[in-house]
Amino acid sequence: MYASLLTHLRGSGCKTFIADMKVKIALAENGSDIFYYPDVMVTFDPQDTEKYYKSYPCLIVEVLSPSTQDLDRREKRLNYQSLGSLQEYVLVEQTEIKVAIYRRLEVGCWSGEILGKEDYLKLNSVGLTLTMTDIYDEVLIG
Repeated sequence: MYASLLTHLRGSGCKTFIADMKVKIALAENGSDIFYYPDVMVTFDPQDTEKYYKSYPCLIVEVLSPSTQDLDRREKRLNYQSLGSLQEYVLVEQTEIKVAIYRRLEVGCWSGEILGKEDYLKLNSVGLTLTMTDIYDEVLIG
């Protein structure tokens, strides 16, 4: 997915990051911040100029593993969805061809969809559509 996004967004002003850039989430209730390292993140906000983290991603992708899937599906999803800039959050299964996508409909309102082997992942936030073959290219399932 990273390679597809990088190629698709080249020259657009969007920045694509893979696992080496943190996302910052300001927690309103206690005034502190939390940071995560998403597997893939895209930002196009001109305010996102910090060297070590980004605060305005439009797209975040997490690849689920047995040790992180509960964190990715619950805590991270809720915290990521608190980011006003985030338009889509994608969860990619490792052990089967299955992708979950959460899309912002309006402030505070999200929809979720589960995609399978024959479906297409349409990333509205960046104007890219991927097949499951595109996503799982060179990945051994089973």
